[in-house]
Amino acid sequence: MARQDRLMRLLAALRRLPSPVTAERLAAETEISQRQLYRDIATLRAGGVLIDGAAGYGYTLTEDPALPPQSFTRLETEALMLAVGSLDELGDERLAKAGRDAMARIIATLPDRQARQSMHAIMRSWRMPAERPQIAVDVDLLRQACWDEMSVTITYRDRQERVTQREILPLGLSYSPTTLMVVGWCLLREGYRTFEVARMERLELGETSFRPRRVELLRRYQAMRMAEWEAQKAAERQAIPSPRSTN
Repeated sequence: MARQDRLMRLLAALRRLPSPVTAERLAAETEISQRQLYRDIATLRAGGVLIDGAAGYGYTLTEDPALPPQSFTRLETEALMLAVGSLDELGDERLAKAGRDAMARIIATLPDRQARQSMHAIMRSWRMPAERPQIAVDVDLLRQACWDEMSVTITYRDRQERVTQREILPLGLSYSPTTLMVVGWCLLREGYRTFEVARMERLELGETSFRPRRVELLRRYQAMRMAEWEAQKAAERQAIPSPRSTN
């Protein structure tokens, strides 16, 4: 793990976990040894971050100069808390944890009164947990390929149990209540396709870069889907018999 990434993860844990947080808990959260944790605490302190406490007593982040002061209305804070809480329903723990870390960073910049309000938010999102299919491939690799605009090669089993191998340009991920989908341009079929990530049996990074085409490809896909939706709605309206005149 890169040093800067490690320090950012430590700061995120200090913001998120109830204070004071023990060195053992911090080391477990950041997946490093306690010896490395002590060195990283010293590095952050040398950089100007105010961290109270010591080994055996726990640590508290009292001031974080890396974050500018911010202010939100109470409803804005509730909206952010509601959105982050909703991530738990997607079945993507790394994404949900990233949302909690981001929210902790936001709360760390709020005035005391607003920070207390965020801890007592009245809005919650809850749905009956859906059974989501198990995903066998590395979703982080798929996300990275989308960000880097690099192709991926997949072994895919469709709903008719046919298995194909193909290279796709991943344009974006879509979380439904029951599954995770990837929208992509299929180089094998030379067209847009939507794939269920849970039906991917193998996923590897490809060698085809499509930068800077992702935005344009995704815009064309959205326009195509909108045209299909409008055509479907028009057909449905035509199929409905008009009421007879009573005059």
